[in-house]
Amino acid sequence: MPAIALVAAGPRLGLSLGRIFGGHGFDVALIARSPERIGELTEKLAAEGVTAAGFRADVTDRAALAAALNSAAGRFGGIGVLHYSSPGAGTTETLRSTGPLDVTVDNLRPQVESICYGAITATRAVLPAMLAAGTGTLLYTSGGSAVTPAPVFVSAGMAGAALRKWAITLNRALADKGVYAGHVAIGTWIAGTPGAPEGAQHKEPDDIARLYWELHTGRGPAEHLISA
Repeated sequence: MPAIALVAAGPRLGLSLGRIFGGHGFDVALIARSPERIGELTEKLAAEGVTAAGFRADVTDRAALAAALNSAAGRFGGIGVLHYSSPGAGTTETLRSTGPLDVTVDNLRPQVESICYGAITATRAVLPAMLAAGTGTLLYTSGGSAVTPAPVFVSAGMAGAALRKWAITLNRALADKGVYAGHVAIGTWIAGTPGAPEGAQHKEPDDIARLYWELHTGRGPAEHLISA
C-alpha cells in the first residue's frame, strides 16, 4: 500500500494522522523542518507498529519540499495520500494577535508562502503520479478563520481562505480522474496546543484524525468545518 505523506507534521494532528492511517496499513512519510521532531514522531509511531520515515524540508523551501516528497515516494513506492497543514509563519500568539488593522503586505506574505505556496508545491510533486495511477487523495488543513472570519488570526485566515478556494475547485477538477481533494478548517483548539487560552474548548487530535480517514475512504463533500 502506498504511503501517506504528512507535510509539516506535528506532535498533535500529524502524529494522530500517522497513527490512524498507519493503523489501516499505510506507511507514513513525515516531512518537517526539525530533525528532532521527525525523530520523535518516527519513534512514537514505530512503538505503535507503524512504519514511518522522516524527510527534512521547510515548506517555504520549494525545491527542498519537492525533493523530500520525491524521496518519500521512492522510499515507499508511491504517495497515495497527501496531507498538508501549515499553521502559518510565526508563533501562535503572534498569529492570534494579528487583527484586520494590523495586516500589511510584509506580515501577510509569509503566511501565503507557508500556507498556500507550500501546499501548491507539495501537490504538484505528488499529483502527476496520482493522475497516472487514477487514484489518490489530497487533504488540506487550515484554521477555522479561513471559513468563518474572526477578528484574530486575520493574516493566516486570509491565506487559509485562498487555500480553501483552491482545494474546493481542485476537488471539482479532479472528480472524474480518480483523485479526491478535501479541505478541513479546524475552528477549535486541538488538545495540547501551546498558547491555547485557559479553559478554551478543544478536541482530541485522534478524534479529528478519524475525520480525515473518513474523507479518504468515503470521498464526501470537499469541505468540512470542525467547530468547538
